[in-house]
Amino acid sequence: MSLAPRLDLRQSQSLVMTPQLQQAIKLLALSNLEIETFIAEEIERNPLLDTSGGEDERGAPDAEPELQAERDGPADSSELLDGGATTGEPSLDVDFSTETFHHDSASDSIGGLDGGLGMGGTGGGGSSADDGPDFDSFSAPDLSLADHLTAQAGASIAGPDLFIAQHIIDQIDEAGYVTAPLLDMATRLGVSLARVEAVLAIIQTFDPTGVGARDLAECLTLQAKEADRYDPCMAALIANLDLLARGELGRLKRICSVDDEDMADMIRELRNYDPKPGCRYGGEPVPAVTPDIFVAPRGQGWAVELNSATLPRVLVNRAYYAEVSAGPQDKSSKAWLSDMLASANWLVKALDQRQRTIIKVASEIVKQQEAFFRNGVSHLKPLTLRQIADAIEMHESTVSRVTSNKYLSCARGMFELKYFFTSAIQSSEGGDAVSAEAVKSAIRTLIQAEDARKILSDDTLVDMLNAKGFDIARRTVAKYREAMGIGSSVQRRRQKALEGA
Repeated sequence: MSLAPRLDLRQSQSLVMTPQLQQAIKLLALSNLEIETFIAEEIERNPLLDTSGGEDERGAPDAEPELQAERDGPADSSELLDGGATTGEPSLDVDFSTETFHHDSASDSIGGLDGGLGMGGTGGGGSSADDGPDFDSFSAPDLSLADHLTAQAGASIAGPDLFIAQHIIDQIDEAGYVTAPLLDMATRLGVSLARVEAVLAIIQTFDPTGVGARDLAECLTLQAKEADRYDPCMAALIANLDLLARGELGRLKRICSVDDEDMADMIRELRNYDPKPGCRYGGEPVPAVTPDIFVAPRGQGWAVELNSATLPRVLVNRAYYAEVSAGPQDKSSKAWLSDMLASANWLVKALDQRQRTIIKVASEIVKQQEAFFRNGVSHLKPLTLRQIADAIEMHESTVSRVTSNKYLSCARGMFELKYFFTSAIQSSEGGDAVSAEAVKSAIRTLIQAEDARKILSDDTLVDMLNAKGFDIARRTVAKYREAMGIGSSVQRRRQKALEGA
């Protein structure tokens, strides 16, 4: 072996993750609403991008994306990332300044597709001039709990005590409870503990009743006093809420010195109280989930369509490019303009490929889970990302990105795409495996139908599920039951006893 220095020439192949490829991968994982935000940022950065349909900025589409589940879709994003080896299309890191795109986005053809689902808004997506006004935008913002309490404090407290009251209100959480010890507040403000307690007592008279409590028992006590139901028996019941939670009604009756009828009446009274009185104020409205994909029956198959209402129409403003490029330019300006054109062309093509890929993945999911769409969750089949990836000849990671943060709307409701991928439970009769979601649905149905006098244990559930053809272990039943938020047989028995009290 020679130790002398020398020069060697070697050839090797490697996949280079260009910025365009990295951005294409990122786009796959974004939902339609996130894509809308991304496009808005790109339009602000790139003057050659436009969302308003120009007069001759685009030609006729060269191909329409297939929307039917039983049809073969166009080229997928795996081919885009591979450099278009199987379709003859260029990879994302080519010189787009020499490319001409006649089909700027999939929404060009979706809007004019015959027999469209009509669920995704009008033609080009985004917003339409025919849309009615959003009356929710005119409503006044919800009053926060802190503002509500501050207004009441200003009307009933004055002087230094108002400053103490404001400090206490700042320590009240969204449920209406004081979160900081009163002694710490008194030390911080330099006043006596008795004075802080006196101000808190005033705040506890504010609306909503029960606000300013330091624990659940005090919150219920305030509401019982407001309802004029706070007698020694009710005080004893509130002081022993742990026994009530465990369903030890016999012991509670002895402590409260009441009979069955009085105990049942006190429990009904407690149920009418609000354990979190502050939650009715200042809660952020829960945003509605916007579907990314619509599925509807069409003949013997299914129509799968992207929600065009959340997909802005992105076009390359070639007229503006021609106007700017025709004027006097220096070398740096010309290079910048070429970069903007290449970036705009790439974005339009990447968005088109993204939509085609989503349609292809969603169509295959509908094809694999057709029994679910026709008959319900009990017919949901076990499905993995690899099965979908193999069926449509994509990489498994691509399918994973496509199904992230995206929702499908059908006649049975709204479902995240990940919902359709579940593990398999073997059949006890040697038949086809069933989905874990189907097993969960069966467990929920059995528990909902159980007799209050005969609560089903996990062992009994296992026997009943085995009789239905599900080969499942007891620990799996317990795991699924807990995942659905259903208590054990002991907890359900106590709950039934409380409901019957």
